[in-house]
Amino acid sequence: MASDGSVSCWIGPLQAGDQAAAQELWERYFRRLVGLARKQLRGTPRAAADEEDVALSAFDSFCRGAEAGRFPNMHDRQNLWRLLVVLTLRKASHLRRHQGRQKRGGHAEAPVEAAAAEEQLAQLPSQEPTPAFAAQVAEEYQRLLGCLGDADLRAVAVWKMEGYTNAEIAAKLGCALRTVDRKLQLIRILWERQQLP
Repeated sequence: MASDGSVSCWIGPLQAGDQAAAQELWERYFRRLVGLARKQLRGTPRAAADEEDVALSAFDSFCRGAEAGRFPNMHDRQNLWRLLVVLTLRKASHLRRHQGRQKRGGHAEAPVEAAAAEEQLAQLPSQEPTPAFAAQVAEEYQRLLGCLGDADLRAVAVWKMEGYTNAEIAAKLGCALRTVDRKLQLIRILWERQQLP
């Protein structure tokens, strides 16, 4: 595995479409993303998709977004990991919602090998956030999104965290740039209220 410093060196080439950089990042982060997705999907039926599908989809969205320039603030491994966590949590949330809507069969049990692999993965030393911290971030992310109430506000918040510009968000919503600015200001106010003791 490459040294810790090399993660930042792969970001620029990835944004330029370098498949070797994507492969390096894939090898470094994919197992962690699978572990994070597994925790988020615990108790969800896995008839059509599982945690590996979630991690694959999140990583694919990340690579496409990076090449399209949607993540301009991604400069180091901390920003990269946060972005990958957000994308993975969103994909897992979408899958849970989808599975909840579908009237599919019983819950599939995770194989014993998957549990053993997760335990081994948890024992690896890392400077990245622990799965427990990532789960805590995921819970806080869901809590903050839930306090917004309005679907448009939630969408604006998610798109902003994914790195979309205000102009891109305005285009997605079909509204004026000033409307997006007001929505972001309202989101900040609502979130600041959540932080009060």
